[in-house]
Amino acid sequence: MLLQTTSLRFAHPGQSRISFPDFSLAGEEALLLLGKSGSGKTTFLNLLAGLLLPNQGQVLLDGVVLSALQGHRMDLFRGQNIGIVFQKPHLIAALTVKQNLELGQFLSKKKGSSPLSLLQDLGIASKASAAVGTLSEGEAQRVSIARALVNTPKLILADEPTSSLDDEHAQRVITLLKTQAAKIGAALVIVTHDQRVKSEVSQVLELKSA
Repeated sequence: MLLQTTSLRFAHPGQSRISFPDFSLAGEEALLLLGKSGSGKTTFLNLLAGLLLPNQGQVLLDGVVLSALQGHRMDLFRGQNIGIVFQKPHLIAALTVKQNLELGQFLSKKKGSSPLSLLQDLGIASKASAAVGTLSEGEAQRVSIARALVNTPKLILADEPTSSLDDEHAQRVITLLKTQAAKIGAALVIVTHDQRVKSEVSQVLELKSA
């Protein structure tokens, strides 16, 4: 298995401990992590990304226990192996679309995919030299996906990628994520409260509100 979680537990300060179900994913497999507000979806995503350390249990990615990595080692490992599609695009306004992707490769010290080829795959090659502030919401989201994919990660995490989209565009984004993940052999975890996505992903894990 490429990704595996075991007995994960986490508690934010002053809050009750959350227990998360175990799961495992192979490369090219997709999982939908579904739950309402307050169910711990974002916490689970942050644990999978190594942004939070569990109070108990472990996340294993390609044989590496994330909690065993600290500081710069964790940052570098994340940059090389985990691509995150945030709910709101985290792009640097002073850079062009292509430069945003190149910066991701520079920081991770990994060559990864060709930014221009990736933008071509996502249908936005014409925006390579555009300032990110000139992009439409849909274009910015595709650039965010490209930014997550540019280092050919082993794991792609997508946080609420369809929450602000109509039915047609929501389906397109999920299809795009699945296609690109399969192309590079990555595992894909989509975290959302959007029930429409259930029909697009065969493996579904539902979190119950605490």
